[in-house]
Amino acid sequence: MPKLKTNKAAAKRFKVTATGKLKRNKAYTSHILTKKSPTRKRRLGKSCITDKTNEKQMKRLLNV
Repeated sequence: MPKLKTNKAAAKRFKVTATGKLKRNKAYTSHILTKKSPTRKRRLGKSCITDKTNEKQMKRLLNV
């Protein structure tokens, strides 16, 4: 059985927490910031836990 390779694109975007959940950054933060409110921009800057529906697929990419 060959070694399983980690998907490097996914490894750069997702981190596994101590309890096994996946942490990710939010999208829509890079451009067209003038029309977004300061509250929205502040909330987009924080990381969040990945949705339960995508967790299995992402863990397969990370070999967790």
